[in-house]
Amino acid sequence: MRGVLPAKNDYMIEICPFLKMQQRTPILAEAESRSEDIRLATDVLRKDRKATAEFVERYADAIASYVRRRVRPHVESADDLVQEVFLAAWLGLASFRGESSLRSWLLGIARHKVDDYYRRRIHEAIWPEENDTPDAELAQGPVYDQQFDRGLDRERVQRVLASMPEEYCLILLWRYREGHSTREMAEMMTKTEKAVERLLARARAQFRRRWDHVQP
Repeated sequence: MRGVLPAKNDYMIEICPFLKMQQRTPILAEAESRSEDIRLATDVLRKDRKATAEFVERYADAIASYVRRRVRPHVESADDLVQEVFLAAWLGLASFRGESSLRSWLLGIARHKVDDYYRRRIHEAIWPEENDTPDAELAQGPVYDQQFDRGLDRERVQRVLASMPEEYCLILLWRYREGHSTREMAEMMTKTEKAVERLLARARAQFRRRWDHVQP
């Protein structure tokens, strides 16, 4: 049997190139992808119409899906935000160096545009007076965050949010979906943390009342 098997050194000589090829394949694939991204970005900067169409076709669905997911239930704002993302991308495309994929780069822009959207809408919202909700009603607050992450109730959550006054919907989304602290929200809204906490309590109370009237 020993005579049938190749010598150890011969075996290693034969298999090592294959192993190296297997190890390098993901790296080479990533490098080729980055190279393709740079080529596409360069062609778009040269105002190549075909490249521009390819750029939009390749990434529009992913960006639109991401934006819609983050602005729900106010999806009517999504199309304008997607346009803002691509406009910002074209204006800043010269800064793309291929350090990440074009998709990741665009999603980064989309993330900032959605953050700006929330900041703008929250800053512009007309907030109710702080003494317009009975304290007993404020005690019903935590229901919103209990329900929000339950997959079976997700569509019901969206219906309830869509039925609420926009300022209350925004503050709940900003706090629980976007994950901002009350301190961050207070700075953006130029209010005290205590005032933000009371607004959140009112918003949760609104959610609680409407939740009971929306069919599962």
